[in-house]
Amino acid sequence: MKGRQVILGQLFGQEAAALMQDGQLIDLMVAPDALTPLAPGAICRARTDRFIKGQGGVFLRLPDGRTGYLRDRKGVSEGKPVLVQVAGVAEEGKALPLTTRLLFRGRHALVTPGAPGVNVSRRIRDEDRRAALADLGRQVLGPRDHGLILRSAAEDTDDDTIRTELQDLIAIADGICAETSGGPERLLDAPTPWEQAWMDWADPAPDAIEEGDDSFARCGVLEAVDALLSPRIALEGSGDAHIEQTRALVAIDVNTGPDSSMAAGLKANIALARDLPRQLALRGLGGQVVVDFAPMPKRDRATLDQVLQAAFRNAGGEATLIGWTAMGLFELTRKRDRFPLTRLAAAEHG
Repeated sequence: MKGRQVILGQLFGQEAAALMQDGQLIDLMVAPDALTPLAPGAICRARTDRFIKGQGGVFLRLPDGRTGYLRDRKGVSEGKPVLVQVAGVAEEGKALPLTTRLLFRGRHALVTPGAPGVNVSRRIRDEDRRAALADLGRQVLGPRDHGLILRSAAEDTDDDTIRTELQDLIAIADGICAETSGGPERLLDAPTPWEQAWMDWADPAPDAIEEGDDSFARCGVLEAVDALLSPRIALEGSGDAHIEQTRALVAIDVNTGPDSSMAAGLKANIALARDLPRQLALRGLGGQVVVDFAPMPKRDRATLDQVLQAAFRNAGGEATLIGWTAMGLFELTRKRDRFPLTRLAAAEHG
């Protein structure tokens, strides 16, 4: 199907949502209930356990006997409760990454306790509308020590709808920020995939929304997922790449295939570079990533660097392009913000 398509369904026995653009899978969210009760975005009251000397971090006790790690311990006292939000995904057996900067997300706005100020998305360019939204935010917020960010979806939404959402989000933030006493407890679950889809994929408005038990099969999502569960990535042209996750890093190898022309290496490398952010996000891969690009002249590295920078900039997300090693490998890091697709698939079978 041509256009932007949101599909709500089930995958690996869990609630899931997919975003397709012109028949290509762009984004995929699967509930990690089979792996953890504390998905990224969940908010808990935790209790500090022990400080890490020389590193500035602290381990915290979370609900259900789990352990979290807070990199910045500023304002945290040993043995005291602290409100935290799950900031990402941990490797098996490691502590969950946490942050004390709470964020409450809605379709039209974000509430940021402890970070006062009202800001409006830069994507809203109409100055009159920007001013009206800022005024609305200040009116609803009142004297609280919260901040507000009005999202781009608010531009064409009526004020009453925005006001209602703001009031609900602020009430939730007020309630949770008051939960500063007691032992470890989960205070707010992370959004479900369907809720997340409503918040993140509604702007621009999709051309179609598909639901039902067979929606993933009917719309080609299952076929795309099968390809993602394979280590092979078919590239535009005759080349391919293989992507493998180890305990230390994600390794990617790029091949030109049967094409033996002088330009084959650069062509295959550019094809992988353009698709790399999507492949990593859909597969749920992050941390240290090392790419062994196909052989090409050193002078072509600058061209490939530009393609990589543009691809990751347009994709969003948190990634840092580090550069080339002495062995000719390319290094980057990407935030672990989702569970690996292979782990989610394996969890279905116990």
